[in-house]
Amino acid sequence: FQTGNGTMLNDLTVSEINLALRYAPHEQIFLGTQQRHPIKSKYPIFTLQSAYGLKGFAGGEYRYLSLSSTVYKRFYLSQLGYSDITLLGGTTLGRLPFPLLSILPANQTYLYDKNAYNNMNFLEFVADHYVGLNLTHAFGGFLLNEVPLIKKLKLREFVSAKVIYGGLRDENNPTLHPELLRFPRTLAGNPLTFPLGKTPYAELGVGVGNIFKVLRLDLIKRFGYLDHGGVSSLGLRFTIGTDL
Repeated sequence: FQTGNGTMLNDLTVSEINLALRYAPHEQIFLGTQQRHPIKSKYPIFTLQSAYGLKGFAGGEYRYLSLSSTVYKRFYLSQLGYSDITLLGGTTLGRLPFPLLSILPANQTYLYDKNAYNNMNFLEFVADHYVGLNLTHAFGGFLLNEVPLIKKLKLREFVSAKVIYGGLRDENNPTLHPELLRFPRTLAGNPLTFPLGKTPYAELGVGVGNIFKVLRLDLIKRFGYLDHGGVSSLGLRFTIGTDL
């Protein structure tokens, strides 16, 4: 690691106390041989995670408080299928180097990740506060079953949307404070990491599932920040499994 004034740091030492709470009313679990599988229902699921940094304890160098939460709910819409909606938000209080802030979850593989932004590069965005919305609607064949030949294939159609908005306070911005760690750059000196700005990052997708009973394909369109180097506005991702 290197700061803006040229100082090299070989490591960051952190001591944390973590607390995670999850509330899932009326949740039912299918117990497999090695894993537990929650059964989706109409009831919401609430999660809260917190981390408190202890400066001076066991070598900890930073004092901070990090909070994040999600609210998930499935909405059943009769013949129109169902929608999975997740609201998320988080904040980090304290003056910190960027690895200890919120680095938005990205995905540069060909596998679709429902918990990440599938057209975002790794380490592309950093924020110390954010709110977001993830939505996936499964039509359950409502549209494709009206096409005679395709109906026999029992394909399933999906639409998805992910939007996140946030920012980086001046106290955590290394361009304003050269003593902080610099954001990563390419060998050519081009920036790889950016603070999440005033414009929301958004992705919209359309997908077809139940291909050969186990495959789903999603075409993802990215909106915003297309001037960042090495990004693509379109991406194709796939999912393998029975829970599509």
